[in-house]
Amino acid sequence: MVARTGVRPGRQGASRSGTRPSAALPLQCGTMGRMSEELPAYAERVLEAAERIPPGRVMTYGDVAEWLGEGGPRQVGRVMALYGAAAPWWRVVRADGRPLPGSERRALENYRAEATPLRLTGDGEPRLDMRRARWDGDAGQDEGHM
Repeated sequence: MVARTGVRPGRQGASRSGTRPSAALPLQCGTMGRMSEELPAYAERVLEAAERIPPGRVMTYGDVAEWLGEGGPRQVGRVMALYGAAAPWWRVVRADGRPLPGSERRALENYRAEATPLRLTGDGEPRLDMRRARWDGDAGQDEGHM
């Protein structure tokens, strides 16, 4: 189960149970209204999917939605933005391989630490090498990668 922190929406404000407790604050999310203290079931499934992605591999927001069989890329992105701070958020990415805007430095540190395949663009910007880094959700596929 994931517990919310008092972080503003869009700031990856979640922590896994068993971590430092935080004061729960009411959170307004556009048309979502006030959210309960308990993580919504869909959000829990998205975060569990993110945790299954092996180090050094990634899935796109759309890949996660397809793997779960529900929602879409925007719903997965919303969950990761609101609750993904305690999950390996850097492993759930945009389809173009660009690091998450505003978190590029932290994402790149994680990619380098996990030996996630990267490439340089013509402008010298680092991007994920999606052809090599993308994981299809098959747990047996990566035994030799790790």
